[in-house]
Amino acid sequence: MLTVKQRKERQTENIELPAAIDLLKNQFGQRRIYVKNSEPHIEVQINEILEDNTFMLITDPEFQPSASSIIVYGLLDKYIEFDFLVKEVRGPGYFHCECVGARKGTTGRRDVRFKMNPEDVVATNFKFSKYTLELSGFTIPTGIKVILDQFHSSHTHLGDIVKIDVFPQGDELLDVVKKTGNAVFIEDMGNLESYHAPMPDMVDLFELYGDGIKNQMKRNIERGYKSMIICPIIYLDESEKSIPFAYIQVISMKEKLGIDKLLELKDHAFKLVDRIRDANTVLLPVHQQILDLSRGGAKIKITDENLKKSLMKARGFIFDIVFKLQAPITIYGEIKFTSVDDEGNMYVGVDFAGNSSRKDEMKRYYAMIRPMEMEYKKKLMKEMKRKNP
Repeated sequence: MLTVKQRKERQTENIELPAAIDLLKNQFGQRRIYVKNSEPHIEVQINEILEDNTFMLITDPEFQPSASSIIVYGLLDKYIEFDFLVKEVRGPGYFHCECVGARKGTTGRRDVRFKMNPEDVVATNFKFSKYTLELSGFTIPTGIKVILDQFHSSHTHLGDIVKIDVFPQGDELLDVVKKTGNAVFIEDMGNLESYHAPMPDMVDLFELYGDGIKNQMKRNIERGYKSMIICPIIYLDESEKSIPFAYIQVISMKEKLGIDKLLELKDHAFKLVDRIRDANTVLLPVHQQILDLSRGGAKIKITDENLKKSLMKARGFIFDIVFKLQAPITIYGEIKFTSVDDEGNMYVGVDFAGNSSRKDEMKRYYAMIRPMEMEYKKKLMKEMKRKNP
């Protein structure tokens, strides 16, 4: 049996017991149902329905239910789970059970899943972050802080006062920079007009301080400030989500700073992010088996020990899907669940949904999935004709 960690809980609603028993009688007598959290899937068959609405279930002779209960699942238009209480074990893999509960998914399954042969497709080149940077966080991992400190030490020449740090709590101006990802540029601290945003992607200090803008200008003059630039450092995670987590602040007390200095700081910020990403990214070029694929996700069997350790902490990862005789397709997968079987193998379910993967790569991926979908539809049509001649 699998030990499962669900990252995203499936949304379900309860089914009344009489309705659940009717479904078992009328819909699942001949359909495939499986033991939940089994890998490989353990199939269950309803062998007999007794007069008291209890069930005789047949499954793998090696299967041993835990705590005298069996949870099975099946598919109609939606995912459905049934809870069985084991009343009696009649023999290996043969159980007399009572249905005591049931649930169904609130939404239908988004995509058809296709079982994959190991020789047809493989997952490889796993990339993920050592550390996760949080928008709401005010501390960062030591390794990243060291990079910021090293950058600061080698760039003190940028102005009379140079500060490079993570965003603190409670600073009104820096809170806006963090929230918007916009820069601050005040060319002349003594000129009230300089407190207007010169470009759309900059903070307008008139909007921030309102009637207090003159007092703010007065304080800056008293401190001897001539010009100031604040440039956010914006990290892009694997899903290409923007995370403003730190900033570069340069204050001049001798001369005015021009737009060219702002562009220089932005360039430094980009290079700093590249350096952080390189230091924070792990690449494992191991090959792992893809068990199934759909348009929106995949299930991957993980046997590499280093990869197991890393994925337990990751929210998602970039990896290559390599179909036989095809160029790699690079995709970002958000982890929906992880599970571990009795032999220590890990199974990871990932979601490709949203804008987390590059559009051109996803087009290539859909082109590979499309023939599978067409073949599935053909089989479905043949089955319908057979049932309704």
